[in-house]
Amino acid sequence: MKPTAIGLWVHTDPWGRRAMIPELIAADVYPGEAATDRILEHLLILEECGFLNLYQADDAEWLQLTRPLKTDQRGAETDCPAPPQPDREVSRKFMAVGRAGERAREQMREEQRVRDARWEREREPERAVMPERPLLLNAPPIGCREHPNGHDKACGPCRDARLNRDLWIEERVYERKLTDFYEQEGVSYVDEEPF
Repeated sequence: MKPTAIGLWVHTDPWGRRAMIPELIAADVYPGEAATDRILEHLLILEECGFLNLYQADDAEWLQLTRPLKTDQRGAETDCPAPPQPDREVSRKFMAVGRAGERAREQMREEQRVRDARWEREREPERAVMPERPLLLNAPPIGCREHPNGHDKACGPCRDARLNRDLWIEERVYERKLTDFYEQEGVSYVDEEPF
């Protein structure tokens, strides 16, 4: 902001005033650069810290430095109107300009917060996600106690164990589908063992 502040000292009238036209200020302070956005940001910050004041007069916006350079003002002329006197009642237009400036500053702060948050997310390394344990690894054995890994010959207890395993898997799949449904609907769901 220092080059902007110094440029404003050089490119204002002897009373430290000039028209508030960001494109022209950018062309004077940073010739040959596309610096309009930078000038807008710097002007708002410089107003906030008390380096300059913005005011409305003759249906236009103006700025005045709070401490212009000391110059010989004898015989000096300017096209810039004087700012309204502090003891006079402030016009509604000037109040609107103040509110507009505050809105602009708040919008700039919000945009900066969004940019900072985006950069923070991009800087963070992606965290590895623990894989979910496959359902079949938690399922009961496929066969009976005598044939825990199954049996190709007819065995009544193996058949019953396989049917119990199939039922157990179906219940868990259904439970997961219900959990997904309740989460999508926004209903809190207590994960309980099915009965």
